[in-house]
Amino acid sequence: MKKITWNSPVILGFALLSGIALIANLLTNGRANQLFFSVYRSSFSDPLAYLRMVTHVLGHASVQHYSNNMLIFLLIGPLLEEKYGSKKLLLVIVLVALVTSIVHLLFNANTALLGASGVVFAFILLASITGSTKENEIPLTFIIVTLLYIGEQIYEVFFLRDNVSQLTHIVGGVVGALVGLYLRKDKS
Repeated sequence: MKKITWNSPVILGFALLSGIALIANLLTNGRANQLFFSVYRSSFSDPLAYLRMVTHVLGHASVQHYSNNMLIFLLIGPLLEEKYGSKKLLLVIVLVALVTSIVHLLFNANTALLGASGVVFAFILLASITGSTKENEIPLTFIIVTLLYIGEQIYEVFFLRDNVSQLTHIVGGVVGALVGLYLRKDKS
């Protein structure tokens, strides 16, 4: 008989923590996200402001928001965790959280930012460059994925009015691409 394994501790742990954050948010009628799982302009004398700069990636506004992010996250994440290891992937998640929160606070601090989509975009671009190990080569798949995902986000900035932070998607994708290029260079 086959047994179920906890095959990807960072990815599964993140998905579990995000699920717990979602349940907490639903049970508190949005208060949990406001206190712990979204980043917005607030006083830096508040210690929670610093915590939220990382934990905002765990928060989600709805079950659909959570599901949309986790489907891609759980699909790509375990492959990246196997390739790069748990510590490096956790660092990527924290880096994306910090960079996207700083960019958000600089350019769009009047709204709240939450969700794992910046991390998901980072993973997509990181995965698209992962196959190539030669420093002087850029995979065509990476170029196509970058053009499609980043191009779509730039288009949506100008032509859609929604509650989605395309800037976070773009920044997450850029972080993922840069990390991929760095890790590839590190292996050469």
